[in-house]
Amino acid sequence: MVEIAPFKGLIYNKKHIQKLEDVMTPPYDIISEQMQNELYQKHKYNFVRLILGKIFPDDTEIKNRYTRAQQTFDAWQQQGILHPTNIPAIYPYKIDYKINKEKKQMNGFYVLLKLDPNYKIIKAHEKTLAKPKTDRLNLLRACHANLEPIQLMYIDENDSIRKTINAALDNPLINVKGYDGFIHKLYCVDDQKVVQSIIDALEKKILFIADGHHRYQTSVNYALEKQQQTGNNDPYTPFQYIMVVLCNMLDPGLSILPTHRLIKMHDIDIDETCKKLQKYFTVVKKPVDVITKDYQQIGKTIIEDIATTDMHRYALYTKGVYYSLTLKDERVMDSKAPDHSRTWRTLDVSILHKLILEEFFGITEKNLEDHVKYTRVDSEAIQFVDDGAYDFSILMNATKIDQLKAIADESEHMPQKSTYFLPKMLSGLVMYKM
Repeated sequence: MVEIAPFKGLIYNKKHIQKLEDVMTPPYDIISEQMQNELYQKHKYNFVRLILGKIFPDDTEIKNRYTRAQQTFDAWQQQGILHPTNIPAIYPYKIDYKINKEKKQMNGFYVLLKLDPNYKIIKAHEKTLAKPKTDRLNLLRACHANLEPIQLMYIDENDSIRKTINAALDNPLINVKGYDGFIHKLYCVDDQKVVQSIIDALEKKILFIADGHHRYQTSVNYALEKQQQTGNNDPYTPFQYIMVVLCNMLDPGLSILPTHRLIKMHDIDIDETCKKLQKYFTVVKKPVDVITKDYQQIGKTIIEDIATTDMHRYALYTKGVYYSLTLKDERVMDSKAPDHSRTWRTLDVSILHKLILEEFFGITEKNLEDHVKYTRVDSEAIQFVDDGAYDFSILMNATKIDQLKAIADESEHMPQKSTYFLPKMLSGLVMYKM
């Protein structure tokens, strides 16, 4: 049974912050070092100081980015920079944005979600890695708070939950333009009848993690740790909950983008490897004009070239040229991954990892983090290679929403970074203090 609850959210105090957009940030895992520096300079109360503090050479086990986050978090509350809302509530969340010249609106709402450690009613579709979990666990231990939400989806064919919420909306609590240029609006609904109707409507649903697999498992680990430390076995104690944004999986305002692979692997003869790839793929070599350095246009051209609805096609990019790779017969995956479902075997991302990265480049789960990084920006998949930061990149098409659901239903896991949902949540809107 899905169990959600309203909560007293911790929010920025408008009396102390002249422009709220100056203190908001992207999610921690897409903040680059350059962006981190820019956010530090933007405002002394910028949220980055909590979710992704700087690391200094003289840091120790008792003085580090996590202890500084705790001290800053406590100080901001004492100073009134952050203050709680009046009574427990849910917080509807709308994001107005544009993608491919089309206007969209994502509809969701912040609530507390009771943890499901065994993933019986909360389904995951990606495996988690040790490093991100350790990082977020250290922050959770320090602050005893969910500073950012994770995103989950439910299925509501009649969209009745959104309609119920919309009927209860007043003026937004927060209305800001985010780092992404999107308009983010946060509302507060504390009418207990409305809240209870949402609780009841979700009770028999299944939830699917869209974004935040590492943080969800981190919360499960943290709850177990706290339970052992305190001896508190109350299943409804605060650390048994996590702050989430819930969205209807069928919401037309949700978009899924591809996540391209950036590969660092020296001494690889790309021409020779692409000849070997002909075993499974139709390979076509195509030059690009890199003299102009119009990486955005180059990325757009390549993505349009590999776009397909019924085939598996990729682009392997190296300086000044890319290879279009189209799978000849997806049945080859039957023998490569017989322990997986047909849905998993026919995912673009599974084919990429199994047939290309693993078989021809020797990149497996064990050494994946050593050789592969990720970008969701088409132009970066080109520019980073041209600049020499990576040896080559592989651009791909996006995973489909029905594939994600099917994988989660089978309790399987996609390879890392199989999905990238847009729009991303804005960090700093509301927090859950345990």
